[in-house]
Amino acid sequence: MRARLAPGLCLVAGGAGAQPPSLAQADDAWNRLRLQGEAAALAPLLAEDRLLTHSDGRVQHRADDLQALAARPRRNTLIDNEDVRIHCYGDTAVVTGTSVQAAVSDGQPWQGRLRVTRVWVLRAGRGQRVASHSSRLAPTGP
Repeated sequence: MRARLAPGLCLVAGGAGAQPPSLAQADDAWNRLRLQGEAAALAPLLAEDRLLTHSDGRVQHRADDLQALAARPRRNTLIDNEDVRIHCYGDTAVVTGTSVQAAVSDGQPWQGRLRVTRVWVLRAGRGQRVASHSSRLAPTGP
């Protein structure tokens, strides 16, 4: 049976045997592994041609992103997603939502809320992130 993205489950391949994780599970795994600084475990979740566009406009390629994750000049202490929506389009899925994050970056504490968009594709029976983008949200409150 041809692998496909399934609405609600996304990134579930058809056929016998163990099923790959759903997109929601893969996205949650990304956050958990990033908090733990597990660059090697994150690598299979990223497509070779993946691009990350940071909230300040910088673009980072997969190898550079993995190298930064391994070196950990930024250590996330919190990654919590809110208002997550998953839209499936054949073998492609778009995840949107808000990411609440806290980190220590180059020795300086940082926290904020980001609007995020992540694009996943199903390749060789597993989900891989091909693009990510974040935009900082203005602080709210008094």
